[in-house]
Amino acid sequence: PQDSVPPCAELKCDHSHWEPLFTLSSQQHQSSFLYLQFEGKTSFGMSVFNLSNAIMGSGILGLAFAMSNTGIILFVILLIFIAVLSAYSIHLLLRSAGVVGIRAYEQLGNRAFGPPGKMLAACIITVHNIGAMSSYLFIVKSELPLVIQAFLSKHENTGEWFLNGNYLIIIVSASIILPLALMRQLGYLGYTSGFSLTCMVFFLISVIYKKFNIPCPLNEEHGNMTFDDIHHDVNGTDDFCDAKMATVNSQTAYTIPILAFAFVCHPEVLPIYTELRDATKKRMQNVANISIMTMFVMYLLTALFGYLTFYGAVESELLHTYSQVDPLDKLVLCVRLAVLVAVTLTVPVVLFPIRRAVLQIFFPDKPFSWVIHIAIAVCLIFVVNLLVIFVPSIRDIFGLIGATSAPSLIFILPGIFYIRIVPSEQEPLLSRPKIQATCFAALGFIFMVMSLSFIIIDWVSGEARSGGGH
Repeated sequence: PQDSVPPCAELKCDHSHWEPLFTLSSQQHQSSFLYLQFEGKTSFGMSVFNLSNAIMGSGILGLAFAMSNTGIILFVILLIFIAVLSAYSIHLLLRSAGVVGIRAYEQLGNRAFGPPGKMLAACIITVHNIGAMSSYLFIVKSELPLVIQAFLSKHENTGEWFLNGNYLIIIVSASIILPLALMRQLGYLGYTSGFSLTCMVFFLISVIYKKFNIPCPLNEEHGNMTFDDIHHDVNGTDDFCDAKMATVNSQTAYTIPILAFAFVCHPEVLPIYTELRDATKKRMQNVANISIMTMFVMYLLTALFGYLTFYGAVESELLHTYSQVDPLDKLVLCVRLAVLVAVTLTVPVVLFPIRRAVLQIFFPDKPFSWVIHIAIAVCLIFVVNLLVIFVPSIRDIFGLIGATSAPSLIFILPGIFYIRIVPSEQEPLLSRPKIQATCFAALGFIFMVMSLSFIIIDWVSGEARSGGGH
């Protein structure tokens, strides 16, 4: 079968035989074979950097909020748990890809379950990336007005249209994101990945620095009276400024989805594997392990110092919490600008996999068309703008997407693909690896059901939200 042709990195292929193979292949399957003719030239270190950048996302801004609702010890346990499971799921993906010689997530679904499997994988990737785009634009919606406000030396939002986040995301989408998304090739935007990761390192350094410069409780003139009143009634002010080691409340249900959302990089794993020099499963697994460990340290430090700065007053979007202290703070302004530029330039890159998935679902045999290319980009940006305008909190985006697509991409799909793709001659259904993969997929399903149940109960009950709409 054509799907079983091994990657060139693993066999010394005769390039002269490739042209007939692609001539005979249907347009529907061609995307998986494009990986075969690409000779990996990316170094090990650069691959670690690329995958780290794929893992790093806007989820980092919600981790301090997650820690405030679990306590430090419980958060560290959950973070280790999700990181280890994420590394194991990458092992399952690489093992499945190595058996059939396919290095595209959708094509693994096609090999495992036929066209329905391909459509399922494409739909889940689409939903997840729409969630990612929404979270990036939500940051623009909440932070850009504060940046403009700081530049104008205003201590509060005075209601002008250019301080309205809803208008600003429409302007940014139309003037910056849409033109970049209309490009047929976005290879040059790869240069922004280094800048994006550097911005997040700058963000982490600033969070650590601010921990030692912001008192607890915050001064009343900085707008924290509401927080103090709420927590003083329950725990007393002194208790409010003590770090909780372990705690459970109505918001704890969002913790696992936020953590899962923060570690999703699985749609990018196989393309990075393809580009890796001297690619082997072990070498790519080492790339994944180092990347996950690096992000684990970065996530833990961000959550810890963000939480120890604001304790129970931390909001679902960490940067926004600093406006409670000093809206005109120059360091926070620089951090906001850096993060805003990084997430804005990331949105077009995130849009491309969605467009590829939509094309594979609805137009698998159609040649490139500028009309379809532009229409999909405009529709996606329009839908994402509507979501960001009408969803009250970034926590809802992290929670809902993290509770559905993230467990699917990390747990469920890698597990069931592994069970279906690895031949029973190599590993019987009752062998230990397949039993582990079955339990892994079942665990993801349990996470999904539990998280969605708690989130829906929280929405229906209408309880007060500590990270309410901005």
